[in-house]
Amino acid sequence: MRIAGVIENQILDNILRTGDKLPSLRTICREYGVSQNTALNAYYHLESKMLIETRPQSGYYVRYSRTRIPSIPKITNPSMIASYGDGELMVSKVYGNLGEDSNLALSLGTPANELLPIAKLNKGLLQATRDLKGSGVTSDKVEGNERLRRQIARWSFAMECNFTHEDIITTNGCLNALSYCMMAVTEKGDTVAMESPVSFGMLQLAQALGVKVLELPTHPQTGVDLNAYEDALKNKQVKASLLISNFSNPLGCCMPDEHKKTAVELSEKYNVPLIENDLNGDVYFGQQRPKSCKTFDKSGIVLWCGSVSKTLAPGYRVGWVAPGRFKEKVLRMKLFLTIASTSITQEVIAGFLETGRYENHLRKLRHTLHGNFLKYSRAIADYFPEGTLASRPQGGFVVWAELPGNIDTIDLYEKALRHKISFAPGRIFTLQNQYANCLRLNYGLLWNDQLEKSLQALGNLAKAEL
Repeated sequence: MRIAGVIENQILDNILRTGDKLPSLRTICREYGVSQNTALNAYYHLESKMLIETRPQSGYYVRYSRTRIPSIPKITNPSMIASYGDGELMVSKVYGNLGEDSNLALSLGTPANELLPIAKLNKGLLQATRDLKGSGVTSDKVEGNERLRRQIARWSFAMECNFTHEDIITTNGCLNALSYCMMAVTEKGDTVAMESPVSFGMLQLAQALGVKVLELPTHPQTGVDLNAYEDALKNKQVKASLLISNFSNPLGCCMPDEHKKTAVELSEKYNVPLIENDLNGDVYFGQQRPKSCKTFDKSGIVLWCGSVSKTLAPGYRVGWVAPGRFKEKVLRMKLFLTIASTSITQEVIAGFLETGRYENHLRKLRHTLHGNFLKYSRAIADYFPEGTLASRPQGGFVVWAELPGNIDTIDLYEKALRHKISFAPGRIFTLQNQYANCLRLNYGLLWNDQLEKSLQALGNLAKAEL
């Protein structure tokens, strides 16, 4: 109790802050002259008070004090009228400097290079040039690299899907997979249901294909409102739905398994294809990977899309889709538009999956991202205007913040750029006139003093807008 009391006071006095790693059990034993059992009991006591948390194979970390966690936003309330829209100008402006290092990229939803196993990927490239026919310059079959498809099928057992490699088609990233699916199940003028707010990439895809978007109310923790979802299907408003089931972009919400099961049952009942974007499912903060909608699919109504573009190699553009009953249509779209995917990068990713290097990388990445999110929560509470709300993702790379209503984050973005800070204004995640006071931040960066100072500067700029 004495040991626990010292650590508790340091947490309450803000000496130890959210996300900070606590001393190892061995260090506690040495410094206090106690047994490991005594040290464990001290940490168990702190865990029971929700002051600290344990992360498997990593240690003990400070958990944020309840009194200082920003409250979560309320369920969104978009207009239930399908619409076309055009946020392209702002999206282009925010992402016009993609690949440049001049600004702090809080706007991107990908991990920093320092968090990626680049050296191991480079070795994999060399190995792939030796193993592949023609050193990788020969086109692969339309379905994609068979070794990779077999590994994706094997990997899918984590979410209790019984795939074979024949069920998988590889693509050039997840957005490419989504585009094939959209083209396979919709036509120009159709309506697609999506959560709101939603990834601007999915909105731009709908715009490019000439389909309308019906934005559905979405809870920042449990995802799309299923009552609204059923109403849209029942009234035959939509030709298909496109949902991010796990750790959505930008809210970071994760549909509970029972919600996923219900969503699939509704899709089957009304015969409306469900295109599932499961891009972030592997980046979870809990004990195991959440299931997908595809887990509950018995009729082939779900087109499940994934990728390693967020978790391992953004520039490799390696993705895939398990399109269920729509396989022939999706395969035809790929044949017409790209013929084949890049063989050499697929071979590298297949090797990572096969040897276990991917899981080792993910384990480290999850620990880092979880710690980063806790630190971002503290920074938002400490530096942003009073009354700021923030989502509490249980995985993924992004957090959604809702500032007091009179702050326009487009104006704030312009001012932040002068300080070399770039974030994603909320307005680009909708086709409607909403979320003007919201923004999305990427916590997939390397945490350091400079990053914290940038968050503090952003918070001060927001306060100046009041």
